[in-house]
Amino acid sequence: MENNQKSGQEAVLGGQCESSLQVSGDLTLINQKSVEIFVEEDDISLGESEEDYELANKEDLLETEDIDALEANNENEKKDELCIGMEFSSEDTAHMAYSKYAGNHGFNVRKQRRTKKKKDDEKVARILYVCSKEGVRKEPKVNRSYTRPITRCGCKAHMACYLQSSGRYRIVSFNQNHNHDLVRTPMKHLLKGNRAVTVSQKQHADDAEMSGISAKATIEMMSREVGGRENLGFLDKDYRNYICRKRMAEMEKGDAGAVLEYFQKKKEDNSSFFLFNDDMITNIFWVDDRSISDYNLFGDVVCFDTTYKTNEYDRPFAPFVGVNHHKQTVVFGAALLYDETTESFKWLFETFLGAMSGKQPKTILTDQSAAMANAIVKVFPETIHRLCVWHIYVNAAKNLSRVFHGPDQFAMDFGKCVYDHEEEEDWLLAWSDMLNKHKLTENKWLKNLFEVKEKWAMVYGRHTFTADMVSTQRSESMNSILKRYLKRNFDLLTFFKHYERVLDDRRYKELVADFGMMHTSPVLVVCVEMLQHAEEVYTPEVFTLFQKEYTVIGDYVAKKTSKSEMVYEYNVSYRGVAREHLVKYDAADQTIHCSCMKFSFAGILCRHALKVLDKKNVRRIPPTYILNRWSKEAKARTVSYYHSETPNEAVKQSIGKRYSHICRTFREIASVAAEHIELTLCADKDAIELLKKLEEKKKELVRANKWMPHSLEDKLVDEEEEEDDEDVPNVRGIKRKNPCGRPKNQKDGSHGRFKSVLEKKNLGTSRSSSKARAKKKLSFQNFDKNYGNGSSKDFNKNYGDGL
Repeated sequence: MENNQKSGQEAVLGGQCESSLQVSGDLTLINQKSVEIFVEEDDISLGESEEDYELANKEDLLETEDIDALEANNENEKKDELCIGMEFSSEDTAHMAYSKYAGNHGFNVRKQRRTKKKKDDEKVARILYVCSKEGVRKEPKVNRSYTRPITRCGCKAHMACYLQSSGRYRIVSFNQNHNHDLVRTPMKHLLKGNRAVTVSQKQHADDAEMSGISAKATIEMMSREVGGRENLGFLDKDYRNYICRKRMAEMEKGDAGAVLEYFQKKKEDNSSFFLFNDDMITNIFWVDDRSISDYNLFGDVVCFDTTYKTNEYDRPFAPFVGVNHHKQTVVFGAALLYDETTESFKWLFETFLGAMSGKQPKTILTDQSAAMANAIVKVFPETIHRLCVWHIYVNAAKNLSRVFHGPDQFAMDFGKCVYDHEEEEDWLLAWSDMLNKHKLTENKWLKNLFEVKEKWAMVYGRHTFTADMVSTQRSESMNSILKRYLKRNFDLLTFFKHYERVLDDRRYKELVADFGMMHTSPVLVVCVEMLQHAEEVYTPEVFTLFQKEYTVIGDYVAKKTSKSEMVYEYNVSYRGVAREHLVKYDAADQTIHCSCMKFSFAGILCRHALKVLDKKNVRRIPPTYILNRWSKEAKARTVSYYHSETPNEAVKQSIGKRYSHICRTFREIASVAAEHIELTLCADKDAIELLKKLEEKKKELVRANKWMPHSLEDKLVDEEEEEDDEDVPNVRGIKRKNPCGRPKNQKDGSHGRFKSVLEKKNLGTSRSSSKARAKKKLSFQNFDKNYGNGSSKDFNKNYGDGL
């Protein structure tokens, strides 16, 4: 009997490795009948996909003892071999070991039974792992149109583990024989046990998704990086399942919960969120440190626009934007409003003012809105309110479509009333002539527009500094930027995340412009001291505008009209044209004033003033007329927000941030190592040594109970942050509004931004060529060329580029 048992034991252990663990003499083998006792006990079965998902996240739980048991005396590359008597510290490590064994030998594993001694016990007493081809398929009770291919063939291969009194799991039955072919090496990567999306790959996937890169393109790029799909470690469906699970987890929180969690994570960056109206999210405003810093430098002029309404809740998206020293759009903050009432605007402006330490802008440009105007008067009493010229033209095209696109040049006449004239009397006469010429004296919209003429006509606003934003279509530019990143079907969380991409894009463009300013110099058309000085102080974009003004002064004539001590007066005109501009120059303090007042609203000297300075032999720009906001030194005292994290900063971040940080270092190593074969061999050798060192350090952390899987670590960090934030509000949801008949997009049914008549005209209905559409395009940039004394040539001579 003993001989039979011994021979049977040898049969089971035949072909196995020489394990460092001795099989105890009293160990009894379990035959097929004894394995069936698992069926008779109370058991807990887990779905196959859930087990695989848990297994991927628990890989880091292997403890040192298990690693030692699996790796001891296995220098012949058989360290994954299993045999009866091996012990594991936990159920997870047993599962890990058998899954690794199965992956190397070419089959999949299924957890068949988990049996407890008692139902209320936490510990599982017996576990049975089987080959995925164990058993046979049951005959379906009903006819189905589609049946999955048969995968089971009654395979008897298995591993059974019993819980010992020591709390460890011991292999008590092990069958390595299969009744089917095992998967060969070229296909082993397709086995479920060999597939998992790693932490680094998940980080890569998250970054790609936030960058708008498709799943297919991301997988293709990742596979190229590792030398082919077989080296990737997962299949396309595994990648898509990960993305799907992540999205489902976010959806389970609901829009309100996800938004709150998002802003709580942004809390450290001084972002803010505000909830109103009986714990329902109505209005949301957020701003970060960089935006506050930009506002302190360039917040003298703010453009506020609510025409962009492309989100799932049909809410007005209201960004506060301005222009920086490179003439680029800069974002000071943003809000998502419930509606466009005076109360909502008042709340938003007060919130914005509080975030900016009470600093009011000098000028604010908005759309024509009575509710907005009322709120501005109440919250920004020191701010000059101007209407955005682009919105004026859009509204004119919408309300006066019959004459605006007619043959009677109404658009040109209207443009003259917007930009032309330096005296109020001349403007009033031109307005009256326009109404009479086009028979619009009784038009209600024009009457209402006339009532607020001080807010949009240049004759009333030449003294107001607008940073040249009146004629640069800043709102239209911002809307076009938003369209590239924000889609109509975005929920709020996705909307906020992609808005971060807008900020990153804007700020990176500024960084590139700063670099270009430091390492390049613009070409001087004429080598004179005035232009050399301008190139030294102005950013390249502003210098280009200044040079454009200076290079035409030779075509202008300056006639002295009077002199009072040190004050000189000149009438400046273009080659004797009747229209003249009065320029006063005080030689005592080098102050100069032109009737066109370009410096007052644009911040750079006009051609008329430069003509007089040239005549008086002033070779450098007077310091009074060099605005710091246009200079190269505009941000000299601020700390750059684009800096590399120090190692100490990086290690305090989440696992994804740490991964990104270390990747930057290893990319540099790989780049250098790939340049020569000897460098490659050296890097390979050192990398292997480093990996061994990290594994040893990992074992030390396990022994010291300082090791935990990344998912648990992130969870604990989140819990600590939640405990610190005691004032986190509890909201029931996001307040929805009824679109009240708002037209939906015909393609996706979403509520998009209202299309103006100009935009609809530009889009057209036929599939014309891009050149044909370009000819039809109508914007007020076309009008700038026609606002002089009846011709674009005269206008450019008098104002230069529409100013």
